Amino acid sequence: MRFLKTPDTVYLSNHFICKLLLAFAILAIGTSCDAKRSKSDLEIVFTQDTLNVGYTYWWEESGPFIGYCGKEYSLVFSGTIVNLEKANYDAAPLYISQKGTIALDEVYKIKDMGNSSYASQKFFTTDCFSNTNASLGDKVLVYCYDYEGELTIPGNSSIIKIKSMDHPLVGATKRFIDANENPIEIKKDTTLWSAYGYGKELTQLIRCKENTERIISK
Repeated sequence: MRFLKTPDTVYLSNHFICKLLLAFAILAIGTSCDAKRSKSDLEIVFTQDTLNVGYTYWWEESGPFIGYCGKEYSLVFSGTIVNLEKANYDAAPLYISQKGTIALDEVYKIKDMGNSSYASQKFFTTDCFSNTNASLGDKVLVYCYDYEGELTIPGNSSIIKIKSMDHPLVGATKRFIDANENPIEIKKDTTLWSAYGYGKELTQLIRCKENTERIISK
């Protein structure tokens, strides 16, 4: 038996197809939104302003993992060095000052610090570039903290050279931030961090966190 396509059946068929396409579109948008829900996936509309961050040269540690049990990040980003001055040995009595400027490419963590919070500045400048082996045009991954209510960078180990935005340490840093900076959650990344000289610090944080949880659970 053959069925003839009447205007009504054609209309219903087209209507069904339109609804199906709409459903797929909504599903695609929803999936896209879910992919952006990661804590470290921040969308920043940069201003052309410059953020000047002080150097806490008296801190004994610097880098992505500091403190016996860890210290929360206040600002983490990747960017490109666009200006690098010569080291100034006379600018400060207790450290070598070398000022540089980074143009931010991606931001992964912003701590709410009220009026002192990072405010979408495109450029970042500080004077702790001495002994970073960084050059003009290098890509870097930067870790900042806070001191007395202000953003700070504790030394050259907090500026890590990377080849590109898809460098393994970028992914590892984002996983740490997405895990609410719980070192236990990134135990599997210890080998990776060790390859870049930060394994000992991460292991210390993991040990401290595990001991703290053990005490709490008793």
